[in-house]
Amino acid sequence: MQARRRYVVLAIFFSFVNHVTASVTHYSIPEEMKEGSVVANLATDLSLDVKTLNQRKMRLDLIANKKYLDVNKETGELYVVEKIDREYLCTKTLTLCYLKMEVILENPLRIFNIELEILDMNDNAPQFRRDAIHLDISEATPKGERFSLSNAVDPDVGSNSVKTYHLTESEHFTIEVQTGRDGSKFADLILKKTLDREQQAVHNLILTAVDGGTPARSGTASVIVHVSDTNDNAPTFEKLNYSVEIMENSPIGSLVVHLNATDLDEGSNSDVTYSYSLYTSEKTQETFNLNPSTGEITVKGMLNYEDFRIYDMEVIATDKGANSLSGQCTMKIMVEDMNDNHPELSIKSFQSPVNENIELDTVIAVVSVSDKDSGDNGVVDLHIPDNMPFKLRESSDNYYELVVSEPLDREKVPEYDITFTVTDRGSPPLSDNETMTLELLDVNDNVPQFPQSFYTIRVMENNAPGALLSSLTAFDPDLHENQYLVYFILEKEISNTSMSMLFSINPENGNLYALKTFDYEIEKEFLFHIEARDSGSPPLSSNVTVHIIIVDQNDNAPVIVSPWRAHGSVVEEKIPRSTDKGSLVAKVIALDTDSVHNSRITYQFLQVTDATLFSLDQYNGEIRTMRMFSYRDPRHQRLVVVAKDNGEPALSATVTIKLSTVETVVKAYSDMTEVPLEYDIFSDLNLYLVIGLGSVSFLLLITILVTIVLKCQKPKPSKAAPPCRNSVISERNSTIADSTLVSNDAYWYSLFLAETRKGKLVVRQPVPKGSRYIVSSLPRGTGLTDTSDSAASTLQVLEKYLFDTCYTQMHFVNVY
Repeated sequence: MQARRRYVVLAIFFSFVNHVTASVTHYSIPEEMKEGSVVANLATDLSLDVKTLNQRKMRLDLIANKKYLDVNKETGELYVVEKIDREYLCTKTLTLCYLKMEVILENPLRIFNIELEILDMNDNAPQFRRDAIHLDISEATPKGERFSLSNAVDPDVGSNSVKTYHLTESEHFTIEVQTGRDGSKFADLILKKTLDREQQAVHNLILTAVDGGTPARSGTASVIVHVSDTNDNAPTFEKLNYSVEIMENSPIGSLVVHLNATDLDEGSNSDVTYSYSLYTSEKTQETFNLNPSTGEITVKGMLNYEDFRIYDMEVIATDKGANSLSGQCTMKIMVEDMNDNHPELSIKSFQSPVNENIELDTVIAVVSVSDKDSGDNGVVDLHIPDNMPFKLRESSDNYYELVVSEPLDREKVPEYDITFTVTDRGSPPLSDNETMTLELLDVNDNVPQFPQSFYTIRVMENNAPGALLSSLTAFDPDLHENQYLVYFILEKEISNTSMSMLFSINPENGNLYALKTFDYEIEKEFLFHIEARDSGSPPLSSNVTVHIIIVDQNDNAPVIVSPWRAHGSVVEEKIPRSTDKGSLVAKVIALDTDSVHNSRITYQFLQVTDATLFSLDQYNGEIRTMRMFSYRDPRHQRLVVVAKDNGEPALSATVTIKLSTVETVVKAYSDMTEVPLEYDIFSDLNLYLVIGLGSVSFLLLITILVTIVLKCQKPKPSKAAPPCRNSVISERNSTIADSTLVSNDAYWYSLFLAETRKGKLVVRQPVPKGSRYIVSSLPRGTGLTDTSDSAASTLQVLEKYLFDTCYTQMHFVNVY
């Protein structure tokens, strides 16, 4: 009863389902359609009213993991929501791939079954499971052998799956495509030519799988074939026949030859061992040892060229393969004669010592050579060291002469160690040598040499007689008496004085001495020659120039020549009290006979009554007023001026000037700068004086001309008139009398003062630059006297005389 009831219920249910559902609707679309693409219009295909779709709550029930599709309730269109991948949705085994769904509507309830077929597209390329396929194939494999290769997989189906395979072009391999029971394609690798590992051990191939899609897609994999070795190569030597030479008496263990056999196989198939063949004699095997591993043949017994000269042997090289292979070579070892006798040399004659000026090609020695060996071992060569002034000359068989090839010089090389070396032409060559010493005798062929060609010696004046000035030592490279030197001063007179009276030289060591005390103010330099002479035969000599310079000492104190005063007296001067500021009161002039440096004089006040009243120029000695006199100033002013030279230590002289101020107008000293001669007091009597002076000057001019003519005819020393007191006469490079003072400064002025009781006559004279001046303090006279051995010229004497005469006349005019 219950079973019947169940049957009735099921019948009613299926009747209801059949009433609400319709037949299945089929659609097909390609995979990978874009999102939003319309598949179909369900409202049209299912005869539904579009306006009631929302009312009836139309929905799509998709039987899948993802919502690939959806329905537009406004239009009834079925569209793609997400891209559909057939290979993901369906398995490879299914030929057809469907996506099933239901369209459900309410009021009334209606259900429509939809089947959507997903069509395959060729969107996947074939792919191998491994990128590289490795195969090991023996080189002994016959051609035609097959080797299976892994197939490629393509997720696509039908014609889009793998269709065929291709292999890169190869000389040894090809492929054959097979079809499996399931329709899949796979390839077999076929050997079409035998392999040789020694030629190519690895073959690299590329396998390509191609599908049937449009356009076709492909995938690749590398096929690497490793060729395994078989023992198919026998060991081979570098040469089939060897010929080796070895010297007799070679030590035991000496390497004769290193044999090397190579086998192209690998592993144990290439390991080689060496051995003698049966054709090798026992004598050979006893004399030479063969290393079975390295192939080295070494000396095992004594080798004697006279006993056994040639050894023949056959060596076999065998590999260690399963089926061992071997190769062989023959060897001939020849023993060579050894150069075991040294050459000999004998000195038959040797001449030593010899003079250094020996002639070229002179025979010095005779040498003989010999060797007991034969062939090249008995041929000998004789030689001496290079860079020697000798050469060997063969005189006869095995006899040589040593001759001079270049000039000899004992001073450069006093002796030669000559080594005679005789060498044979054996291999290796043997030699012998002997050394002889050749001494050279000295010849006087070198002149004495001074270190310098010119000597300048400075000597301080006031030196002590006998003082050592310098040591002038020469050098002579000769020997013995040829190098013993004697020194001389070459005679020369200066101012009628011989050099030997002024200087002396030690003939043995060249020490130069001064024989007198020198005075810079008289003698300033000397120039002479010293000769050095050796004691050879004939003697040789050389000389050197010596310049003696006398160096000045500050040994002369300044002498005040203006204002002139009697020895030890005070200079008294009178000046008006109305003297203006800056007026010249007095001029102090001092002279120093020392050199320029020591004779530079500066002036300064040592004592002064009023320091604010007078100023003193430290360079020209001018005393000037710094202000005008006032009624408070004392009438008498005492000035003490010191003149100091530039020596070290400095020397000085002082002068005391006593100034008295007077109310009357007195003419002050002039500036002494421009005019050659002027008078402070001028009167009418000067007209007569000018006329007188003109007459006297005319007469004196005639006298000068006559005197010059007489002087040219008779060059005798003339008598010079004594100069006026405090007069200065220009003279260049003259000798000074005892009563004169000399100054080298060019800026000094000659000042002549004629003092009288009624007035002063001032004479000022510009002095040419670079001149030297004689300031004479001789008393005025009318006669002419000698001033020194080297007196002034006649013209200068006449000038003195004229000046003295003028002085007397002018003094007379001023007095009266």
